[in-house]
Amino acid sequence: MGTIRLVRDTAELQALPRDPAARRAVVMTMGALHEGHATLIREARRLAGPGGQVVVTVFVNPLQFGPNEDLDRYPRTLDADVALAAEAGADAVFAPSVAEVYPGGEPEVRISAGPMGERLEGAHRPGHFDGVLTVVAKLLHLSRPDTALFGQKDAQQLAMIRRMVRDLNFPVEIVGVPTVREADGLALSSRNRYLSAADRTSALALSRALSAAADAADRGPSAVREAARAVLDGAASLEPPVVLDYLALVDPADFTEVPAGFTGEAVLAVAARVGTTRLIDNIVLDFTLGERT
Repeated sequence: MGTIRLVRDTAELQALPRDPAARRAVVMTMGALHEGHATLIREARRLAGPGGQVVVTVFVNPLQFGPNEDLDRYPRTLDADVALAAEAGADAVFAPSVAEVYPGGEPEVRISAGPMGERLEGAHRPGHFDGVLTVVAKLLHLSRPDTALFGQKDAQQLAMIRRMVRDLNFPVEIVGVPTVREADGLALSSRNRYLSAADRTSALALSRALSAAADAADRGPSAVREAARAVLDGAASLEPPVVLDYLALVDPADFTEVPAGFTGEAVLAVAARVGTTRLIDNIVLDFTLGERT
């Protein structure tokens, strides 16, 4: 485990010594770090190089939580987060307070996610992506990275951040890192700790649905949808049941549904509730090659 600095305010973050000729890579998190985050940090370390700098941000952003969501109970494990970040190769953890990030209270001026932010996750969580993009924009300004890394498990979030960076000319490279899964296929998530043993067994239906869809990819988009839907329909009768929010096969450029004759890459995205926990997952399918990517 290397030496790591815990930084709590913006002035200290911006005063961190850095080689102007080396790269700074930033991994943005809401804490409760797990192996998926560690994979992001290790990739950041690789991209930054031995002379570069890796900063992990830990901030539970209130703007992206709806009124009935889990802001108050979202896990906060800063000491463990710092230890994991150090083990994975980070140089610093920036863990500001809400008052530090939003010194005047909730900002009146925010990033608008636009039409893409109203689809799928945005439709089920109104205003969510406005909150995500606003805090990502602020943290990019504060941390001034050359590269920022995000997990592909949050596929719509990654696509929207890439779009924001492109549309608003942020001078940063956005890197997506593949989803990390547990041995049974469950995508790693900080919210997995909410799952009881029975919840977890039911939750495996999400990754099974994606695997079934991948096996059907050579037969086209309609077969993919049918294969995934069949698994999830069966999971509705489990105990506890898997309660589907959405299953969508979408164009990664704008997250609109792809037609039956679509060719190229598409994202099959799923969101569902198991017990009291809401989970998301996705897979990228290539209908040109007819195989999982």
